[in-house]
Order: sequence, then structure tokens, then C-alpha cells
Amino acid sequence: MVVGVTVGFVFAAERRQLILEMVRANGAVSLRELARVVQTSEVTVRRDVRALEAEGLLDRRHGGAVLPGGFTRESGFPQKSHLATAEKTAIADLAASFVEEGEAVVVGAGTTTQELARRLARVPGLTVVTNSLLVAQALAHANRVEVVMTGGTLRGSNYALVGSGAEQSLQGLRVSRAFLSGSGLTAERGLSTSNMLSASVDRALVQAAAEVVVLADHTKLGTDTMFQTVPTDVITRLVTDDPPPHDDRAATELQALADQGVHISVAGPGVGSGPASGGVHGGDSVSPARRRDVPPLPGQRRSLPLGHDRPGGPVQGGPPGAQLRSAVSLGEQPTARVADLAPRRR
Repeated sequence: MVVGVTVGFVFAAERRQLILEMVRANGAVSLRELARVVQTSEVTVRRDVRALEAEGLLDRRHGGAVLPGGFTRESGFPQKSHLATAEKTAIADLAASFVEEGEAVVVGAGTTTQELARRLARVPGLTVVTNSLLVAQALAHANRVEVVMTGGTLRGSNYALVGSGAEQSLQGLRVSRAFLSGSGLTAERGLSTSNMLSASVDRALVQAAAEVVVLADHTKLGTDTMFQTVPTDVITRLVTDDPPPHDDRAATELQALADQGVHISVAGPGVGSGPASGGVHGGDSVSPARRRDVPPLPGQRRSLPLGHDRPGGPVQGGPPGAQLRSAVSLGEQPTARVADLAPRRR
């Protein structure tokens, strides 16, 4: 009897040590992957992760575990692709419903934006500017979507083009909105990432857009990483999922973001399985039952309405995307930058 207890304890200790080493090596690992490596059930792994969190050795996230502390390191694409997959699907479905025919948009790198790109493949007349090979690949066979890629140096961990080449190719660009993801989002600092080169390109993408839409599942809310990409007062809209009832940190952060004037759209459980405008399932718009919007509070900064280039109405001279695609092709210098528009939205 004593031997059995001792062996069980040793197995648990070895298992937890392996889990800890995997998280330290990768930054973030899904419960599914942990269970596969240590050859046990996800229920057992979840119990191990709780024990390691109680010792302050790692932090739990929905569907996985990450390094402890506010400033987390960036995990690679294979690890991130297995975290919060259902939530990312719902967020992508909802975000796609904001995109109209003939628009020009920029889409940054990330697993959530890759999901969005798959849904944008059926939006007619769409032009997508991106520095992400995964986003471009998702749109490669969409015969009614034009894909414009930046230059730059390939960063293998997230299949994105970064560096001065990517930033210079975005100069003079003007599109209706940018869809970006990141490693963390707080009301205090806005969107952030763990890599300096990625942050610099994301800032260039923001400068090219009249509106900024951040896609972030609830596991990123309240997480702060090293390099700021989008300050809170420049974020027009946050598309996220509903935090679990016990996740007080995410709920508090959502309220703080709304207090600062960010328009928050929450994807409900049904969004991922239903149709979305421009999404892979076809043309109906997302029903109110599947999403809820948290508008900015009275007296706070007002974000520009989606589909508008600047205060006073939509882009002039034809359909929303016509003049914007011309800017992509001809490299016209925009009349205003996002930084110039931010004060008007207060």
C-alpha cells in the first residue's frame, strides 16, 4: 500500500516536471498537447497544471498553460494554434461580418487573423494587404479577392514578414480598417506583443488604416507583454468571446476597455457554428442572439462607425472599397493618419 502511494507520487512529480519543462521551452502549451506528451488524460493534466500554478511555477489559460507573470514570452505557431480554438473560430466569424464587398483592409499575422482570412475568402471585390504568409495562403484560391503582400524578412515562428522592408512597403497605404491580433491586451497599454520586429510592423499596419479592429480571445485580456503595438485610444473595436464566469480578470479588463471608449463585440457560443456575412458559411448577417455589443459609455471617446473613413461619412467617390483599392495600387499618400484621427474620437 505504501509502495503504491510512493509510486503514484513519483509519477505525478515526474509528470509535472515534464509539463513545466514544456511550458518553459515553448512559452505556452495546450492541455491537449501536454496530455499527448505525458501520455495521460486532459483531466489529469489540468489537475497537474492547477498544482503547478498554486506553486507559482506557471499560469493557467483557457485550454492550456503559459509562463507565469504579466510579461509572457511569445510561443510559436504550433503552440498558439491549439489554444482557445473554439473561441478564435467564433471571433473570426463575427469579425468577418463587419467586412463589406469592395473594401480594402489590412490583416496582421496571428492564428486568429488566419481564421478570419479563411472567412474573408468569399467577400467579393475584397483587397487584403498582409504581412502574413498564413493569411495569404488562406486567401490564395479566392478568385474574387486580391491579396497584396508586404516585403520584408520572413520570421519563421509565426510565418510573418517583418523588418524595414515590410514597414517601407506600407508607407503611403490607406485602407478602411486593420484587423490585428497580439499576445496580450490591457486597458492601460492596449495591444502588445512579445517580439520587437512584429510590434514595429503592426504599428505600420495601424498607420495605414482609418479604423483598428483587435481580435483577442479572453485568455489575452489582462495579459501585458513587452512591446506595445496599438494604444488603447487608437483601438476602434475589440472582437472577443465571453469570458467564463470565474474569469474575473478578463471581465474587469473588458469593462475597463469599454470605459475608455473601445466598442466591444462579444461573440456568443452560436457564432462559430452559424453563418457570418462574408464568412465561409454564406451570406446571412450574424443574428443579435449570437453576439452582443458593448458600446462606449456616454462621454467617452467615440470610435468611428464601421464603414466610414473619417468623420462626416463614408469614403467619397463610389463604393466603399473603390477609392481605397486605388490607394493600394497607386501608393497615394493618405490625407490623415490614425494618430491624427484619434483625438477626434474622444
